[in-house]
Amino acid sequence: MDILIREARPEDIPQIQIVRNAVKENILSDPSLVSDADCEEFLFERGKGWVSEAESRIVGFSIADLRENNIWALFVHPDFEDIGIGRKLHDIMLNWYFGQTKEKMWLGTSPDTRAEIFYRKSGWKETGTHGKGEIKFEMTYNNWKSRKS
Repeated sequence: MDILIREARPEDIPQIQIVRNAVKENILSDPSLVSDADCEEFLFERGKGWVSEAESRIVGFSIADLRENNIWALFVHPDFEDIGIGRKLHDIMLNWYFGQTKEKMWLGTSPDTRAEIFYRKSGWKETGTHGKGEIKFEMTYNNWKSRKS
């Protein structure tokens, strides 16, 4: 299966929403909490995003927020998990982010999830909690660069 990763475009937002609402972990309690306008703001005003395409559809996406220095989103459709899409989206996003700034990056994710394991394996350091019981992780410029060399 050919997997293409490219920068997100405005016309990708409907398929990005499909992926976001298909996940089995870190599920939105109310899908209307993340609007198309929110996606557009984070993709094109606050930061940048990437999508993964397979079989002529978007199957994963990542979005970095330069304003708040965090990962706003990194999700892969359940039908396309465990084939490296999340890793590729993650690495492209962090390479871009740390090419823009040396500020540490943070994210929050639910405990006892595959996402928690993924971020720990990726070198993120737990620094406390965020929001409603999420684990807060941070990645520094130096930690990222040392992992990539």
